[in-house]
Amino acid sequence: MCCSCKSSLSVCVGALWGFLLTVLSCCQEKGAAVCLCKWPLLDQMEAQSSSGLLLTRKRRRDGSNGETDEGERLVKIPRCTVGLKHPAPFADELEPADGKPYERVSMEEAKRGTPPDRPVRVYADGIFDVFHSGHARALMQAKCLFPNTHLIVGVCSDDLTHKYKGFTVMNEDERYDAVRHCRYVDEVVRNAPWTLTPEFLARHRIDFVAHDDIPYSSAGSDDVYKHIKEAGMFAPTQRTEGISTSDIITRIVRDYDVYVRRNLQRGYTAKELNVSFINEKKYHLQERVDKVKRKVRDVEEKSKEFVQKVEEKSIDLIQKWEEKSREFIGNFLQMFGPEGALKHMLKEGKGRMLQAISPRHSPDSSPTREERSPSPTFRLPFFTKTSPPPSPPPHHSGARGYLISEDDDEDDDEN
Repeated sequence: MCCSCKSSLSVCVGALWGFLLTVLSCCQEKGAAVCLCKWPLLDQMEAQSSSGLLLTRKRRRDGSNGETDEGERLVKIPRCTVGLKHPAPFADELEPADGKPYERVSMEEAKRGTPPDRPVRVYADGIFDVFHSGHARALMQAKCLFPNTHLIVGVCSDDLTHKYKGFTVMNEDERYDAVRHCRYVDEVVRNAPWTLTPEFLARHRIDFVAHDDIPYSSAGSDDVYKHIKEAGMFAPTQRTEGISTSDIITRIVRDYDVYVRRNLQRGYTAKELNVSFINEKKYHLQERVDKVKRKVRDVEEKSKEFVQKVEEKSIDLIQKWEEKSREFIGNFLQMFGPEGALKHMLKEGKGRMLQAISPRHSPDSSPTREERSPSPTFRLPFFTKTSPPPSPPPHHSGARGYLISEDDDEDDDEN
C-alpha cells in the first residue's frame, strides 16, 4: 500500500471514530450505559490510527528537509463533549432493583456484549485515600472491561481502614465524595466490606470484581480475592507505576519542613500544624533568610545584567573614541607634521618677508652720506634668535657701502 493510501485510510478511520463518539454521546443522553472502549471494531480502529500516526511521524523524521505533504498530516480525534453533569449516586440512595432474580453473566457473554437494559455489573473496591490519577486509571480500566459496563465502586470506612491498613489522610466522607466525582463511576458503596461475601455480591448483583492481579494479603489471608478468582468472577486490571498514596505521603514526609513553612506562610497557625513554639520561630527565621537570599540572588542577576550592558556600551564608546582619535591625529599631522601644511605656509611667508626686506641693487658709484641708510645694521626681530646677521651678497658691488663707517668715508675723501 502506498503512502497516500495509508494516509487516506487514517483520515477515514478518524472520521469514523468521530461518528462513533457522537453515537456514544447520544446514547448517554438517552440513559443507555454503553462503553465502547473494548469493541473489536474500535480496537482495530485504534490500532490503525496509531499505526498511521507512527507512519506519519516516521516519514516526518526520515524526511530529507523536514517537510510533510498534505496527505501525511497527523490524524487527530474529533472534538466533542462527553462529560457528565452529575456525580455518581450512592448505592443506599438508589431505588431497589426489580423483582427479577439475580443471574450472573459469563465472561464470554460479557465480552460479546449485553443488551442496553442489562449492563455487566463490575465491582471495584479500595481505600482511595488522597485520590490521584492511579486510582482514576484503575477505575477506567474496570469501566472499559466490557462493551456495556455498570461500574460499582466500594469505599471502606475509617474503622476498617485504620484497623487493617493504617491511618488515612482523608476521612471516609472525603474519600466517598472524591470517588463519586470520578467520571467512570456509576455507583458508590459506602462502608464497603474488607472481604467480599456471597451475600454482598448477591445484594448488589455483581457479575465481576476488578482489581490488580497481585495477591493482596490482609486480614489474616494471603489473598482476599482468592475465592473470587476461584469462582471465575475476577477481572484483572493493571497498576499505574510511579504513583500511589504511599508515594505521595513519602514526598510530604521527606519535605516536611518545606510544607510546614509553606502553610505557615499561607496563614495556618502553629497549633493547627502541630508545630512547637521553637520550631515555629525557626521556620519563620528560615523563611526570612530565604527571602534575603532570593533578594541577593535577584540583585546579583540584575547587577550582572547591568555590568553586561555597561561593558557593551563601553566597548562601543572605546571603538568610537579610537575612530575619533585616529581622525584627530591624522588631521593634526596634516597640519603640524614635518611635511604639514603649516610648515609650507611658514616657508612661503618667510621667503616673501625676506624678499620684501632685502636691499635694492646699488649704483656703480658709491652713495653719498645722505643716500646711505641711517641704520645699516638693522635686523628684523623674526630672525634675531636663530639666524646670524645677513652678510651682503657677494655679487653686489655697492653693497659694502652699507657697512662702511663714517671715518672710512672721510679718509677716502681726503685721498
